[in-house]
Amino acid sequence: MSGKTHEVFTGVCLTTTEKQHSFFARTEVRFSILSEEEIAYYVDHFHPMDKAGAYGVQEWIGYIGVEYISGSYYNIMGLPVQRLYKELCKL
Repeated sequence: MSGKTHEVFTGVCLTTTEKQHSFFARTEVRFSILSEEEIAYYVDHFHPMDKAGAYGVQEWIGYIGVEYISGSYYNIMGLPVQRLYKELCKL
């Protein structure tokens, strides 16, 4: 993902006894160009293989590598909390 832009999508389904409603959130993330040393440091110290997308935006790699986000930061972490709140209010 070094030097590239990618999209993060999260799907959510809300279910009650009366109805079901689903939605998704999309966030665009741009990484700066990372050196081989920076990538190796992240892999060695932060266990990226247990994460969707192989990075945690809330970790060191997000601090130094993410240069642009369009959309929900929390969507990148796994749950678009602001959108979830709005959808729950509609129920």
